[in-house]
Amino acid sequence: MRLHRLDITAFGPFGDTQSIDFDALSAAGLFLLHGPTGAGKTSVLDAVCYALYGAVPGARQSGQGLTLRSDHAPPGTRTEVRLELTVAGRRLEVTRQPPWARPKKRGTGTTTDKAQSWLREYDTQAAWKDLSRSHQEIGEEITQLLGMSREQFCQVVLLPQGDFARFLRADAEARGKLLGRLFDTRRFADVEKRLAELRRAAEADVRQGDAALLADAHRMQQAAGEGVPLPELAPGDPGLAEAVLTWAALARTTARERLTIATCARTAAEAASAAARHALDEARELAGLQRRYAEAREHADRLREHAGTHEQDRARMERARKAESVAPALDLRDTAEREHARAARAEAEARAALPEPLAALDATGLAAAARRAAEERGGLDSARRAEDRLTALLTEQRTLDREESADDAELRDAESWLADWDTVRADLQGRIDAAQEAAGRVEHLAGLRESAGSRLDAARRRDRLTRDAEEAADRALASRERAAEAHETWLDLKERRLRGIAAELAAGLAPGEPCAVCGATEHPAPARKDAGHVDREAEERALADHRRAEERRTEDERRHGTARETLAAARAEAGEASVAELAALAEEAERAYARARDTASGLHPAQEELRRAGQEHERRETARQRAALRAAARVSRRDALEGERAVLRQEVDRAAGTAGSVAARAAQLDGEVERLTRAAEAARLADDTAQRLKTADARLADAAFRAGFDTPAGAAAALLDEEAHRALQRRLDARQQEEAAVRAVLAEPETAAAARRPAADVESAGRAAEEAGRRLQRAASARDAAARRCAELDRLSAHATTAVRRLAPLRETHDRVARLATLTAGTSADNERRMRLESYVLAARLEQVAAAATVRLARMSSGRYTLVHSDDRSGRGRSGLGLHVVDAWTGRERDTATLSGGETFFASLALALGLADVVTDEAGGVRLDTLFIDEGFGSLDDQTLDEVLDVLDSLRERDRSVGIVSHVPDLRRRVHAQLEVLKDRTGSRVRHRGVG
Repeated sequence: MRLHRLDITAFGPFGDTQSIDFDALSAAGLFLLHGPTGAGKTSVLDAVCYALYGAVPGARQSGQGLTLRSDHAPPGTRTEVRLELTVAGRRLEVTRQPPWARPKKRGTGTTTDKAQSWLREYDTQAAWKDLSRSHQEIGEEITQLLGMSREQFCQVVLLPQGDFARFLRADAEARGKLLGRLFDTRRFADVEKRLAELRRAAEADVRQGDAALLADAHRMQQAAGEGVPLPELAPGDPGLAEAVLTWAALARTTARERLTIATCARTAAEAASAAARHALDEARELAGLQRRYAEAREHADRLREHAGTHEQDRARMERARKAESVAPALDLRDTAEREHARAARAEAEARAALPEPLAALDATGLAAAARRAAEERGGLDSARRAEDRLTALLTEQRTLDREESADDAELRDAESWLADWDTVRADLQGRIDAAQEAAGRVEHLAGLRESAGSRLDAARRRDRLTRDAEEAADRALASRERAAEAHETWLDLKERRLRGIAAELAAGLAPGEPCAVCGATEHPAPARKDAGHVDREAEERALADHRRAEERRTEDERRHGTARETLAAARAEAGEASVAELAALAEEAERAYARARDTASGLHPAQEELRRAGQEHERRETARQRAALRAAARVSRRDALEGERAVLRQEVDRAAGTAGSVAARAAQLDGEVERLTRAAEAARLADDTAQRLKTADARLADAAFRAGFDTPAGAAAALLDEEAHRALQRRLDARQQEEAAVRAVLAEPETAAAARRPAADVESAGRAAEEAGRRLQRAASARDAAARRCAELDRLSAHATTAVRRLAPLRETHDRVARLATLTAGTSADNERRMRLESYVLAARLEQVAAAATVRLARMSSGRYTLVHSDDRSGRGRSGLGLHVVDAWTGRERDTATLSGGETFFASLALALGLADVVTDEAGGVRLDTLFIDEGFGSLDDQTLDEVLDVLDSLRERDRSVGIVSHVPDLRRRVHAQLEVLKDRTGSRVRHRGVG
């Protein structure tokens, strides 16, 4: 990948368009990007990254969009970045425009345009051809061509030295995170995760199967009752299946023995129960016969006592049979008497309702009077119709009055509403105009509110980070003091031990053994330890304390540097305003936004209200016109009704007479006709019933005489009704049946013989039978329970055996997956270094990076330092991502965190260049012809700086160009091709120096 040209417009600190010719700068192979602090050196690199990936690197990627725009840019100039480059043999041009809050073309305020992107290619016809305008397609195309993600690009091409300095001092976990992002080892982490999930799933299956097996065992224990206790094992314990099956076999054997015993007990109980039931049946039969004979004797005595009553019942039955021949004549006479009484009462009531002259008439006269009244009633039909029509006319007049009143009210209401129409319409239109104006201000105020909120958050973060930075500085200072004290203590103890080393050597001398120093076998005066002697253990403890103090100092200084970098970023975003000032600005922006939004929200309701008001205006105007038309029609209708009403009134008055109305007169005549007709019919009926009563009396006297009764009254007294006759006959039949039954019982030989035997003891025999039955029931229940227990144990044992067979492959799968999961997770005993699979892959990558970095580090350090990868354990017993430096001057291997500031710089630079080579090979061998190195050269002396520049200059052997981002003055003399970034009140600008 080679950069050719970069055009920046209204981006970052650059207010207008700035062009950077990378071809001219790259011609020298090594060029310098310098300028004062805050001028925008890093913004040039941000623009390159934004053009390629649509995002800026590192912490600056949060809050993109409108915040990328330069504050120095004119309102009408849009932010744009255009980059021309060659990658994979293709010359491309990428143009990106972030979202832009531009002024509205009409009215005031701003509106936001969406982000836009273009990708063009320079084809063989020497012309630019458009490829795409889709953000997603352009991003995929650039990523595929470069073979790197944005994170890899920022680490490999931009080479942020601060990140690699922290990488040198970081622990294995932090190194793993960075390498994981660069080399994309997520698939290996996914393998670990998948194996862990399979292990958990297999373990869950085994535990679930063991739990089900234990549940079967508990159910078998409940079915077996008291017996051998269950083995004390939990799900997942070895030997669980064998223990459960052994216990089940023992339980089945015990249950079958109990079943045999219960069967024998039930057989004995059945025989005893049968004998007791037979004795009970015999006692009950004897007691029944004895009770039957006694009851028959008592019944015969009662029948002899009531013999007189029986004779009276027979005589009464005989008289009743004679009186039955007179019954029809009696019924006929009673019916005639009742009908005559009802007819007489009805005649009296009908005549009482008539006036005095008419009440004395006979039936014929009453019928004639009724006919005359009916004829008069028929003559009133015409007058009745006239009266009904008059009533309808009155109803219609009242309806007209109500309609007139309603129309008058509606007319007044419409005129009152229409009088205020102009005012209402003007008020609603004013509300609509105000809401539309507020809607235009909402977007602008929303942007101001969001900007104020972002600055307020940054100010709060700035204040918090200020305190954190001060605390980190205090901790770093204290750590340096403690490290110095520990170092002095270790040196003092080491010196004291060296002074007393003779005594320490003398302690190991033995008579006849050669001395380790001089070789003599005689030791006449060996040195002795004094009171303040320092041994090897004390020195090593002091050395360990010194190393721990150094590690703590390094960690505290690293944290202090991180806190300062974070604080600087927060200060750049928040400015110098206080939290209270920014909070007031944010609150004011929020209130203005809320007011505008509330006002704008009333636009639609006001428009709807105006529409409804217009519809109401049309309805009111239409109602007023219709009310006027109805009023004119009512005037003519009233005149016609008045004329018809006068004619009808005269006809009704003549027909009503003194009754007040035709209906009242008709009702009087209807009542008179009804009363006369009813009285005539009642008189005729009374005459007919009197004649029938005389005939019935004669017939009754003749029937009583022929039946043998002196008078009809005597026959009536002897007559029985149907219920009394049936009751008397039932008493006679019952007496006869009882006498026959008693005689039959007393004649039975078995009953008489039983009466002569002693009384039967049924109660004792019943108690004995009940006790025998209870014993049989208990024995049968025990036997059934034993049989059910055996069946249940057989069923559960078969189920448990099936479960054990099913669990066997699950256990094998679990053991196999568990071995693989623990091996890849680094927790297996077979994994001696306890290295995770992902760490193993990253360790191989780190070993490649260390080898590639050593080539340049050896040259930068004049052959003194070499980077090596280490598999030593660190942290929680894990290993694989250690990084050490070998010092050729001392021959010792030490941690990279012990390098000095300058050494850390060129070591991190070598590491960054080595990582760039490895990642380039990982990406498929894409050539990286343009690299940038960001800061750090100020920590080098002149000789080391020359060696570092020589290494960078050697990169031109691969036809690479390297851009150094630094403000070190000495580099301006050493590097001739320069891109200078200048700043002033109107924004930053770039200037090429030392290029053709």
